[in-house]
Amino acid sequence: MRTEDAIIQPLLRIRDVAARGALYGLAAVPLLGVTSLFVGDHHDRTTFLAVAGGFAAAVAVAGILIGLFFWWACGGDIRRCRDWHTVSGQAGPVTVAAPVLLRIGVLALVLFPGAFGLYHVVDGAGYDSWLYGD
Repeated sequence: MRTEDAIIQPLLRIRDVAARGALYGLAAVPLLGVTSLFVGDHHDRTTFLAVAGGFAAAVAVAGILIGLFFWWACGGDIRRCRDWHTVSGQAGPVTVAAPVLLRIGVLALVLFPGAFGLYHVVDGAGYDSWLYGD
């Protein structure tokens, strides 16, 4: 449903945005696991997963904090990405950026422990050089 100024109703809620971000994060963990299979060396694979987990932690902190700040600064005027054409003024894009940043931050918050869990699984599998003759 659209209002007279073409904004899609009902307005976004923090709970719904965070739930969708968590769902995206849950989908990203198996994708990260499959991606790590394409990294050849055992040491490189553990390094890749550790870096991905650290990057996810940094994105989670930044995305959630900035997203919540933008949400607060907008004062309830939060818009979906498809409402971009209704944005006017210099501060208008913040109304679209707030839910995007919050969703990305929650996605990364879910991906962070998934990446470190995969790291510990891969590290626990080990690589016995005596077994492979290296």
